[in-house]
Amino acid sequence: MGQSITIVDYDAGNLRSVQRACQAVGLEAAITADPEEILKSDRVIFPGVGTAESAMVTLRARGIDQALTDFVQRGQPLLGICLGLQVLLDHTEEGDRSCLGLIPGRCHRFGFSDPSFKIPQIGWNAANRTSDHALLAAVPDGTEFYFVHSYYAVPDDEVHVLAETTYGDRTFASVIGRDNVFATQFHLEKSGRFGLALLSAFRHWEGG
Repeated sequence: MGQSITIVDYDAGNLRSVQRACQAVGLEAAITADPEEILKSDRVIFPGVGTAESAMVTLRARGIDQALTDFVQRGQPLLGICLGLQVLLDHTEEGDRSCLGLIPGRCHRFGFSDPSFKIPQIGWNAANRTSDHALLAAVPDGTEFYFVHSYYAVPDDEVHVLAETTYGDRTFASVIGRDNVFATQFHLEKSGRFGLALLSAFRHWEGG
């Protein structure tokens, strides 16, 4: 039997493009908002665009927050993308909201004195590895990926930072991970062949 792969639906958009990217690398992934289906999955992809504040309201209202926590505690692989990275942390400045707390840390809003650096950051930017990781093995260091975000992650422990990106005067964590959790601030599904390479590697990753 094939693996059961779930894309979490919490009204945060972009689900079909993530599903199409999965199909492009031979992954059959189902979209669901059902906590029980999430818990029964072998792997979970946790994408998202929009606001962390509304995302956390929806996750808690549907019981998905607890399902994701239980899934991760069971040791199953989870892949977060964009907003799905940010709400893995303890807290975000966006709406002053408590988040899932699966990786210790916080999200802060960009702020620049130089008006040439727009908020949100939209476009291609380099991810520079700070640590070796199985999912990054097929991606050259400094590869550019596609970003759309106004907030950035600050994990409490640098060991959870796997790659960094610089925008304006800010160098931030663009890939984070802890045990069986791996997450990117950039959009894998919009990042061409290397985004797809990361997604393809996720199908074989056992965590850790």
